[in-house]
This record gives sequence, structure tokens and C-alpha cells, in this order.
Amino acid sequence: MKSARAIAQSALVPLTAILLFLQSALVITGGAVRLTGSGLGCPTWPECVPGSYLPVEGQAEGALHAWIEFGNRLLTFALLIAAVATLVAVLKSGRRDLRFLAATQILGILGQGVLGGITVLTDLNPLAVASHLLLSILLISAATSLFTRRRHPEVRTNSTQMKISRISLMHIVLAYIAIAIGTLVTGSGPHAGDVDAPRLDFHISSITRIHSLSVWLLLLVTFFYFRTSDLPYRAKRWLIIFTILAFAQGAIGYIQYFLGVPELLVGFHLLGSVLVWIAAWRVRLAIVRKPA
Repeated sequence: MKSARAIAQSALVPLTAILLFLQSALVITGGAVRLTGSGLGCPTWPECVPGSYLPVEGQAEGALHAWIEFGNRLLTFALLIAAVATLVAVLKSGRRDLRFLAATQILGILGQGVLGGITVLTDLNPLAVASHLLLSILLISAATSLFTRRRHPEVRTNSTQMKISRISLMHIVLAYIAIAIGTLVTGSGPHAGDVDAPRLDFHISSITRIHSLSVWLLLLVTFFYFRTSDLPYRAKRWLIIFTILAFAQGAIGYIQYFLGVPELLVGFHLLGSVLVWIAAWRVRLAIVRKPA
């Protein structure tokens, strides 16, 4: 009969997968809220409408928008449950190496709740919306780390890979910067989440070119990455996956720009951002950590 520790260790496999999926899904559903103009479907916080945490039939014209926004909020609660379950499993399994990562998930989700309230109360200020996404990207990083270490502990690599580690750090920083600039493009474009939401005062063509330049710089570093000697096999494998995803993401970006940013393509571009980031983070993990 399995011990409680063994059961908890086994539970980490599905729990960390669910956690990573829900963290990623929160970004996608948040994008759906914005792309459908449902950002203020629930105009108050933490209630959806005054006097009710649920959308009230007939109380507002945009009933569908209210339910779309409410669904995104509801996903946050599901995510919190998954994060708490993961932390309990980590504690019961005795995996001290995962405690900090598991705790950051709960703290980050609570922080998302605060940012969500600020976003609604500031009528979808684009900087608040951007901070919402950028925090999600960091939480996806931690969830990815939990998922990769779910079966066995890992330790830091030694100093002989210092050169590769520096390139890896530059790579992941540039990936995050590219996503951050992408939020400025969104904050300057037509998909505000509500017709009356404020926009950033950037010329859309200029900020889009800066975003494109950051992506090309990231791909240039990726090219140097491939030329690095002694690159671990699993890092090379994830680097290939990253490159394929990055080029596909870039193609979607250019197509959506020239087609006038249609909602469906913007949604796929958002999904691509999540997948590219996870792949970039897996490359980073493959460089800085190895099985204990």
C-alpha cells in the first residue's frame, strides 16, 4: 500500500499539468474578453454588477459580455483551487525544492485578483491590462518549472556552462521584452476590451515596428545559441521547438497586421505568445538545471 508521501508525489504529475494549463488558459480567456469587447461586462469589482457577484439577467444590455467576463473571473477561482492543491501535494510529498515555486503560484494568483480589480476600476487602463498579462507570463514560468520537476528534483548546473548560461539569460530576457512590447502594441490598437477604454498614445505603426525589431533580435540570439558548443541535447531540442514556434508566431503577427488585426488572428497570436514563452523557458531550464 502506498504511503501518503508517495500518493502526494504521484498527485504532483496531474496537478502541475493542470496548473500549467490553467495558467495558460487564463491568458487566452483574458484575450477573449478583450477581443469580444467584454472587458467591462462586469463593471464592478469584486461584484459583477452592484449587489450581485453573478451577472443578472436583464440588468444590463450586454448580458453576453457579462457572462464572458464572469467566465474569466471564474477561471481564476479554478486556478486558485489547483494552486492550493499543488501546494498541499508538495508539502505532503516532502519536496522542499518545490515549496517556493508552489507558494508563488498562490501569491501570484491573489496578485492577479488585485490587478483585475484595478483594471476594472480604471476602466481598462492599458497599462493595468498589460501588467495583468505580464504577471501571468511570470506565473506560467513558475508553473512550467513545477511541471518539469514534478517527478524528480533537479540541481543547478556547474560553472563550465557559464557562457551558455549567459546566452540563455539574454535569450529569455529578450523573449520577455518582446512580449512586453507586444502589450504596448495591444494597448495602442483597436482591441481595447471596451469601446470607451483609453488607449496608449503610441503611433500603431511605430510601436509595431519596435515590437517586430525586438522579435528579430530575439531570433538573432537564437541563431547564436545554435552555434554554441556543448549545448545539452534537451536544450537543443527545445531550442528547435522554440524556433519553429517563433517563426510561426512572427508569420501570424505580420499577417494580422496587414489584414487589419482581425480578432481570430489576434487570438492565435496571443496563444502563440504563450507557447513561445513556455518553449523559451524550457530552453532556459535545460541550461541552468539538470537531474539531481
